[in-house]
Amino acid sequence: MKKISKGILTLALTTTMLAGCASKPSEPSTPGGNSTPAADGVIKIAVAGPMTGDNAEYGKGFANAAKLMVDEWNANGGVLGKKIELVTFDDKNSGEEAASIAQKIVSDKDIIGVIGHFASGVCMAAAPTYQENKVIEISPSASHPDYSGIGDYIFRNNTVINVEAAAGLDIAINDLGKKNIGIISIKTDWGTSTAAIVKDLVADKAGTGAKVVAHEEVMEGSDDYSPAITKLNAAGADVVICVGMYNLVAPVAKQYKQVNPNIEIVGFSNSYSQQLLTLGGSAVEGVRFPVIFFSESTDPKVKTYVDNYKNAYGSVPSALTSQAYDSVGMLLEAVKAAGTTDHAKVRDALAAIKYPGVTGNTVFNEKRDVQKEFVKVMIKDGKFEAVK
Repeated sequence: MKKISKGILTLALTTTMLAGCASKPSEPSTPGGNSTPAADGVIKIAVAGPMTGDNAEYGKGFANAAKLMVDEWNANGGVLGKKIELVTFDDKNSGEEAASIAQKIVSDKDIIGVIGHFASGVCMAAAPTYQENKVIEISPSASHPDYSGIGDYIFRNNTVINVEAAAGLDIAINDLGKKNIGIISIKTDWGTSTAAIVKDLVADKAGTGAKVVAHEEVMEGSDDYSPAITKLNAAGADVVICVGMYNLVAPVAKQYKQVNPNIEIVGFSNSYSQQLLTLGGSAVEGVRFPVIFFSESTDPKVKTYVDNYKNAYGSVPSALTSQAYDSVGMLLEAVKAAGTTDHAKVRDALAAIKYPGVTGNTVFNEKRDVQKEFVKVMIKDGKFEAVK
């Protein structure tokens, strides 16, 4: 299995999901109000993400993975002799909604930490409230470079976007041997900033002959990308970097290959989903991307996790879903190591953790960001396959 080594740090503001609604909050929050231990008998973990709307698959995946991990711990007695409960919130992938939810979360003294939110911008809208009230936030998906800098209670279990963008370009330039790079990106904060990062990285590789021949921004969720595709094709793109999720990559692949059957397409790990295969069909054959988690891994730990997830939910877990699973595990291990639910002590234990999860060995750096290795994956014969 061919791996890409760790690299540059990045950014990215996209998505998670869950299902459910919050329990009624207790008293109003006060700065630092959650620094005391949780009540006897129960420890709560909040999961916050888009449970409804276009990005609901991500939020629900977060919630499913969190429940799977919590069930495993509860089956073994919970943590510190207490039962673990999940409380889920639908932020609709909205910064305004997330800011409101954050106030509800910090008012519940039994909540030790938050897994979420999904998009970087949404995470950054809620994070100041968590930081002020000393509630740990671990986002399985935020990639914006500035996210974890909001404060020392803010953690990222996802690679910064610059690192992933560099990994994608390595596939395009070195694996596929392409030089004329087209970019199609969704018109969101994350899409715009990530496309800019890709351009800067290509400019740094000018000595290789690689260049961006065209860049087209499109509305997320559009059905017709033909105007953008026509411009990319006319500019002579021989590989297209899709800065978006599966709901961009699948239709772009379908429509582009009607114009140019030989076009190569490289995506980001947030497009690594069964939905990409379902929506794209034969058109996504050959699409490649770097991922941290590969569900077809032969690692026994990964195989057991994937089997358990499939048995519970009837689908294969995505990379971001799996990072949510590990995020819950890390938070609970930190509580166990601290020997208390005191937020400051749990935070310190989490910052120092070395966690052998299904998404690799996780260690946080001084910025509370993780650095992991990528696996290069492509779609072949209707399945995801690691590039040897």
